[in-house]
Amino acid sequence: MKLKTQNLLTLAELSSKEFLGLIDESIKLKKELKKGGNKPLLKNKTLTMIFQKPSTRTRVSFEIGMYQLGGYAVNLLSNDMQLSRGESIEDTAKTLSRYSNCIMARVYDHKLLEILSEHASVPVINGLSDTFHPCQILADFMTIKEKKKTLRGLKIAWIGDGNNVCNSMIYGAALSRINMSIATPKGFEPNKTVVNQAKKSTNIELVTDPFIATRNADVIVADTFASIHNIDKKRLQKFLPRYQVNDKLMRSAKKDAIFLHCLPAKREQEVTSSVIDGPQSVIWDETENRLHTQKALLAALIHV
Repeated sequence: MKLKTQNLLTLAELSSKEFLGLIDESIKLKKELKKGGNKPLLKNKTLTMIFQKPSTRTRVSFEIGMYQLGGYAVNLLSNDMQLSRGESIEDTAKTLSRYSNCIMARVYDHKLLEILSEHASVPVINGLSDTFHPCQILADFMTIKEKKKTLRGLKIAWIGDGNNVCNSMIYGAALSRINMSIATPKGFEPNKTVVNQAKKSTNIELVTDPFIATRNADVIVADTFASIHNIDKKRLQKFLPRYQVNDKLMRSAKKDAIFLHCLPAKREQEVTSSVIDGPQSVIWDETENRLHTQKALLAALIHV
């Protein structure tokens, strides 16, 4: 499939048909790989990856994904680039566009991605920014569809900080017409603009009580309460113990509810080990699915 957009920075660039199409294509690629391997859809294509932030799942899934589709990925740490010596992001975008077919960047400031995409002549993918994490949501919704067989009529409960992953999940809910209930402490709500846009397509509920959010939920989602580099006791006190996903909170959802977490997790903070390792957790399938959704996205953006 092909996408009308050149870049994927938030998920808002996609139509509902495109979003759901990527999910289906990801499932197809996963089945194909299990049967013996993927077709070399990206033969002789190159992906350049820029990392300002540490990465496990994003780097490995994109790099191996390119390999499995017959392409090649180049990994660049920002400290190793001329960016660290003052070269502009505009010039970096123009330079990398002459070498590669696509650029993926994992950055601190989302504005950098916007500038990168404005000056690049090849597709730019957001591998994570402070505001959005669209690639994670593709894997999340693929996992939900695998486990629930459909996305129609489901309810997602988000528990914790209304962060970058939450913002992109709201867009995913709107694109798939899934209802979403978000429980955060006051002052930690998701982006208002994102919420208002999503409300045009689906029901987005903002609450402070996690047990209200999880009522009749099919899916419960959590993430860390703070960046791994920004942990402070005052912040944690606003979340613990009320916003921890534990066995009691899981029991307040539907009996067949599943648990998602983008990882890495802070065990016994946002989620207990009994949940993350329990029978309702699907986090390892969710983790694997990053590989398959990256491949579907790359193939769609590079227009093969």
